Amino acid sequence: MKGAAAVIPGAIAIDMLSAKWAFAEDGDFKGPIDVLNYALTLEYLEAEFYRQGNEAELLSGQAADYLETIQKDEEAHVWALKDTIEKLGETPVGAPKVDFGEAFKSKASYLETAYTFENLGVQAYLGAAPSLFREKELLTAAASIFGVEARHAAIIGVLQKKEAEGGVYQGAFETPASKSKVLKAAGPFIVAEQTL
Repeated sequence: MKGAAAVIPGAIAIDMLSAKWAFAEDGDFKGPIDVLNYALTLEYLEAEFYRQGNEAELLSGQAADYLETIQKDEEAHVWALKDTIEKLGETPVGAPKVDFGEAFKSKASYLETAYTFENLGVQAYLGAAPSLFREKELLTAAASIFGVEARHAAIIGVLQKKEAEGGVYQGAFETPASKSKVLKAAGPFIVAEQTL
C-alpha cells in the first residue's frame, strides 16, 4: 500500500486491513443455502421497511423517488434470493414479522434508519462472502447485491447531507460484520424470530 510519504510492507498492510474485518465465524453457516436464507431474511426486512416508509409519505421530490426505487430494488433482491434457493431444490425462509418502532415518526428518522439498514446490509454481505468462496456463481450474485446496497447507503447519505467519508461512504474499505453482530442489530425490528 502506498501513501503520500511512505510504502507500507505487504504483510503489515494485510494485518492492518484484517484487524477491522469481522467475517463470518466458524459455524455461522451450515452451507450456501444457510447463507442465502440469511441474506433473504435481511432483504425481507429492508423491503418491508421501505414499503411501510414509503406508504407513510414522509418524503417528497427526489428523495421520495430515490426511496421508491430502493424499495423496488429490495423487492427484486427478495425475489432473486427466493428463486435461487428454490432452483437449488431448497425451501426459502418465510418473511419475519417486523416492527420498526419510531422509524417513521419523521423524515429524519426514516432516512437515518434506512441509512443504518443499508450499511448493515453491506456489512452482512461482506461478512458472509467467505462462506460462498467455493460457490463462484452464488458469490458473484451476492457481490452484485452487495454493490447495490452500498450505493443505496451512499444515496441516502447524500440525501441526509452527510460528510463524504464516514457518511456518504465508509472509507477506503468496507467493514464486514459477523452473523451474530448483524442479527443483534436487526433483532430489535424482528418480532417473530427465525432460526438462521
